[in-house]
Amino acid sequence: MKHIAVVVTDYFEDSEYTEPIKAFKEKGHKITNIGFEAGKTVKGKRGESQATIDKSIDEVKVSEFDALLIPGGFSPDILRADDRFVKFVKEFVESEKPIFAICHGPQLLITANVVKGVRMTGYKSIVQDLNNAGVIFEDKSVVVDKNFVTSRTPDDLPDFIRESLNKLNY
Repeated sequence: MKHIAVVVTDYFEDSEYTEPIKAFKEKGHKITNIGFEAGKTVKGKRGESQATIDKSIDEVKVSEFDALLIPGGFSPDILRADDRFVKFVKEFVESEKPIFAICHGPQLLITANVVKGVRMTGYKSIVQDLNNAGVIFEDKSVVVDKNFVTSRTPDDLPDFIRESLNKLNY
């Protein structure tokens, strides 16, 4: 069993949170939702799902976790404006533990300045941002490079989940 950190706040892409979480739990992995305030309920941008924040960003350390999930939607853009989340993500990358980022999720990685030379994919509106950050962009359903697993959209979820689960067996 692995312990997976999920950084999330309001306006996450519903299925990019719910489907990986469901798959991880089915395999017996533990999930901890990390946000601005423990106990707060955050809602998906489509209004179809919600999540309760288990711990605030001030209560967690990278050493407590085995992997990191960054769902897409507007959530990563909101989180990257907060230096605490950027620092947490940067430390996660430095730990070389698996990081799963889908759609707009890589925005948080871009802000942490940790993706230069990494092969990645993401939602089409952030392709220029990825390129500017030095990413080697690949327009594929899933790209696995080093400790990163990235995908573009909810349509890519089956491939994203499969490769994320593969990384959890490291």
